[in-house]
Amino acid sequence: MDLTIISTFRCNSRCQMCYIWKNPTEPKDEISLETVSKLPNGFDNLNFSGGEPTLRKDLSELVDELYPKARILEISSNGLNPERLVPIIKRYPDIKVRFSMEGDEATSNAIRGEKDGFQTKLNGIRMLKEAGGTDLGFAMVIQDENAEQLVKVYDLARREGVELATSTLHNAWQFYKNDNYFYNRRKVAKEVESLITEMLKTGKVKNWFRAYLNLGLIEKILGHDRLIPCSAARDFAFIDPWSDVWACNVRSDLPLGNLARQEWDEIMNGEQAAAARKKVDACTQNCWMVTTARTAMRSRLIPQLPKLGPMSWVALNKLRVTLGRKVDFGAYVDYGHVKDSPLVPRTSFLGRKVKSEIKVQRDLATPAEHYPLAEFVNQ
Repeated sequence: MDLTIISTFRCNSRCQMCYIWKNPTEPKDEISLETVSKLPNGFDNLNFSGGEPTLRKDLSELVDELYPKARILEISSNGLNPERLVPIIKRYPDIKVRFSMEGDEATSNAIRGEKDGFQTKLNGIRMLKEAGGTDLGFAMVIQDENAEQLVKVYDLARREGVELATSTLHNAWQFYKNDNYFYNRRKVAKEVESLITEMLKTGKVKNWFRAYLNLGLIEKILGHDRLIPCSAARDFAFIDPWSDVWACNVRSDLPLGNLARQEWDEIMNGEQAAAARKKVDACTQNCWMVTTARTAMRSRLIPQLPKLGPMSWVALNKLRVTLGRKVDFGAYVDYGHVKDSPLVPRTSFLGRKVKSEIKVQRDLATPAEHYPLAEFVNQ
């Protein structure tokens, strides 16, 4: 099972597609070392994220506690405080670290509202490599503003000897945003085709299956159904800063329990979890993120291997590319069917004064109070 711990809603980025930074949590309310110590061993991928996890003063102690509990411990960071990760990487070189990178310098800084973010992240990745990091990379949210730069960011990652993870514009309670929509779905989706082809050209098996994951992103961008049904609350879960456990980070009607007040087994085997799984089975949202897609692609019988569908697609299209032929995207994707969506402009917060918009999350007792927008839909 995969688990994401959203350790804080504090963030020093000002992203246009995520409003966590407008809704910061107070440190005293955030999930504690005592609470995470209740987690069992045996997770596959345990992602420590935010907000910005490096803003946690106890990050090092939390990593010490979580590292033995998973096959892979991941830290998802904006990359603005890389020096805070150096001691951790020196202690645990195989920890997976991903820094958010949204395009070239001007584009990334504009999307994320970061004055010198691009260069800080680039220098930071090099810093962590020098510290001995072995699983480093960038993470990019594909959207209209940066889709044409997708392959360029992939090339940058390859030149630096690191990985590139991709997701795409979506809505989630984690982002306090329910109006993220593409301006031109077809155009953005077409840009992903080039990345898929480039990944299939490499000699890395991991990249070949990332290519399939990006095929799922094309379907998500166009508003189509998921390639593989979701397995939330079975194969993955989320914990928010208040220690509430959720089936996923999108639907605010799928709480499972609270780790500060309950034991993990009690939560995962409880009535709320059972009810949430039934809702997941009937869910029509077309979410397709690394967390939800990676687990869906795994074989039920042998979790270390992919399901037959992804494996067959990879084998066929890797062969096509190796023989100098093009991937026949038309055989998999119906570009004639693109879901309509409202046109909601996104605004860069780079250089803008935003302090007046920030609302610290104080004295909130229930999940409904934590996420007042209530409905977060991806179509």
